[in-house]
Amino acid sequence: MRRLIVIVPLVLFVALGLFLWNGIGKNTETIPSPLIGKPVPAFSLSALLDEQQSITAADLKGRPALLNVWATWCPTCKAEHAQLNRIVQQEGVTIYGVNYKDDRAKAKVWLDQYMNPYALNIYDPDGKLGLNLGVYGAPETFVLDAQGIIRYKHVGAVDEQVWRVLREQLQQLEVNQ
Repeated sequence: MRRLIVIVPLVLFVALGLFLWNGIGKNTETIPSPLIGKPVPAFSLSALLDEQQSITAADLKGRPALLNVWATWCPTCKAEHAQLNRIVQQEGVTIYGVNYKDDRAKAKVWLDQYMNPYALNIYDPDGKLGLNLGVYGAPETFVLDAQGIIRYKHVGAVDEQVWRVLREQLQQLEVNQ
């Protein structure tokens, strides 16, 4: 019995150590998505800036674009926002926004204060679209082809390094059209 008291905690400690060691060095920003190669899930939600305007997945078709999930309560979203504005202004890329589990009034003020890079901004107050997209949290960014098919997913902020990867993904889509 005394042996068991010593051996069981030791075995548990070793097992926990191996589990944690296995996770070291894994890239948590490129979480595989089962939606890669599939269309944006069907939805019908109001626009953030106009409650009367309804936006559907069909509205995200027509050209390759980014779909950015963001919220005012997300400090990382604020950190990436200047980069998103730069991408739109200097690169001419279309970015659609999904305002995720947020307060509409706060989001409108936030966009007035920090500028609005989004061609369309979908208001997802309950997070249903986010759930259907497999969103873990904000920010997350998807690359969409012209048919609204998800081609790539990035978890985390879009900075200059991430933008190079996203730009490459978009350029490949434009070549393949």
